[in-house]
Amino acid sequence: MELIDSHCHLDAPEFDADRPVVMAAARAAGVAGIVVPAYVAARWHELLTLCRAHAVASSPGLPVLWPALGLHPVHLAAHDDADVGVLADALAAHADVVAVGEIGLDRFLPELTAPAAWARQVRLFEAQLALAKQHDLPVIVHARRCHADIMACLKRVGHRSGGILHAFSGSVEEARQYRRLGLHLGLGGPLTYPQANRLRAVAQALPADAFVIETDAPDLIPHPQHAHHADGRPRQPGERVRNSPAYLPSVLATFAELRGEAPEVLAAQFWQNTVTALRLPSVMASPGVTASATAIS
Repeated sequence: MELIDSHCHLDAPEFDADRPVVMAAARAAGVAGIVVPAYVAARWHELLTLCRAHAVASSPGLPVLWPALGLHPVHLAAHDDADVGVLADALAAHADVVAVGEIGLDRFLPELTAPAAWARQVRLFEAQLALAKQHDLPVIVHARRCHADIMACLKRVGHRSGGILHAFSGSVEEARQYRRLGLHLGLGGPLTYPQANRLRAVAQALPADAFVIETDAPDLIPHPQHAHHADGRPRQPGERVRNSPAYLPSVLATFAELRGEAPEVLAAQFWQNTVTALRLPSVMASPGVTASATAIS
């Protein structure tokens, strides 16, 4: 079985000390490709450089990396309004960017719901949706406690290029609405927790072609890994365990158990779903062999 992690922040500082080790562990676990969405403009160069170093067929024994560029709503204070123009230039310059993301809206954090902050979130989200439409690119969307708002923005801008609703947390009906808007649903670590009844209902109710799987590493640790660090140390009370793309098989295993389907069948389906959702370039029938990626200057 080979898998694509459709959402992993592998460029994040949490991986600076051991990124090659993390990537090797992911590949050993069957993860052949990783989509790396951006979150702040200041780190776009590092993200693109990382993905260039691990583009298609350039790093034997490690996953292929695909970059996405965007302005994450949770990092609103780090964004300058001029960053939208910088993003427009970057999308024009880098043909190997596979999506505009991570973008979206967030009502979970109180400071983001103040009227001025919320208006700025919506403005940045719709500006990035417009760029995705202009460049005919999929989107990778963050949505917490604001599904109706996200759908309204998608409809208002007229997004028709598909993409992924990352870390989906809504209802079965909301899931179906996103599918009608052309988006796939990204599910990850939260699905693996026994108490995640609503998410598990979604995973069972929709056809398998609706979903992609993800880790969102270093966040959203799956349940099977939540009690111990990667080196085997037990997690102490209040301590955070870093998630890893190597833990993606835990998400697949939960899906297979919930749906009563063979992991191998679902792995192949989720691979194809990710390729479809993000229109990944020259992805092979047999994972691991693809055409050359566009170089990043």
